[in-house]
Amino acid sequence: MIKALKNKTVRLTALLFLMGGAGYFLLERAGFLMPLNDLPAVVWGSFFPSEQAFHPSLDELDNDALLNGDISLQQLLEREAGEGDLTILVEKSKYRLTIFNNLKPIKSYPVVFGGSPEGDKLREGDQKTPEGVYFVRDLYPHVGWSKFIWIDYPRPQSWREHFQAKLVGELDWTATIGGEIGIHGVPQGSEGDIEKRSNWTLGCISLTNQDVDEIYEFVGSGTLIEIVS
Repeated sequence: MIKALKNKTVRLTALLFLMGGAGYFLLERAGFLMPLNDLPAVVWGSFFPSEQAFHPSLDELDNDALLNGDISLQQLLEREAGEGDLTILVEKSKYRLTIFNNLKPIKSYPVVFGGSPEGDKLREGDQKTPEGVYFVRDLYPHVGWSKFIWIDYPRPQSWREHFQAKLVGELDWTATIGGEIGIHGVPQGSEGDIEKRSNWTLGCISLTNQDVDEIYEFVGSGTLIEIVS
C-alpha cells in the first residue's frame, strides 16, 4: 500500500514537472519568457558582467559624416593587409553604420531604423531599434530586402529591461519582447528612403541594397554589432 502510494506520488510529480516544462516552452515560444539557458543571467543579472561600450568614439568625424564612402570595403581591407577582427558600430542619432577592423574605423554607411527610433526596444511592436551589444546569429538572402543579417536580440540584458518595464508599469504584462531584428536592405526601388532618412522598418537597421550586399560578404555568425543612441 505504502509502496503503491509512493509510486503514484512519483508519477504525479513527474507529470507536473512535464506539464510545467511544456508550459514554459509554450510561453517561451510566444515571447513571454526567455530561453532556459538565459534564465540565470536574467534572474541573477547582478552577478554577471554588465555590457560596456565596445567601440571607440568617432569624434573625429564631423556630426553625421561618412567615412570612406567612395571606396569599396574590399579595397579598404586590402590596405589593412587583409581582413582582421571585423565589428560593427551603429549610431542611431547619426544614422550611421561603421565597419571597424581591429577596432579601427574603416568605412561608414547611411542607415535608417524603426518607425520610432528614439530609445531602446522594450517590446514587440514598439517600432524601436534595440540598443546594446549583440552578435550575428545568422545571415541569408532575402527576397524582399536583398540580404538579412540576423542579430541575437533579445539577449539577457534585453529581458531584464523588459521585465523591469513591466514591474514599474511601463509595459503591460501581456506584452511580448519581440525578435527577428537584423540588418537588411530595402524593397526594390526604395533606396531613396535611406537618403531621406525615412525610418520605415519595424525595428531593424536598413541600408541600400548595394551597401548591405557589400557588408554581407565580410561578416559572419558571431560578428559583434554594437548599437548606440
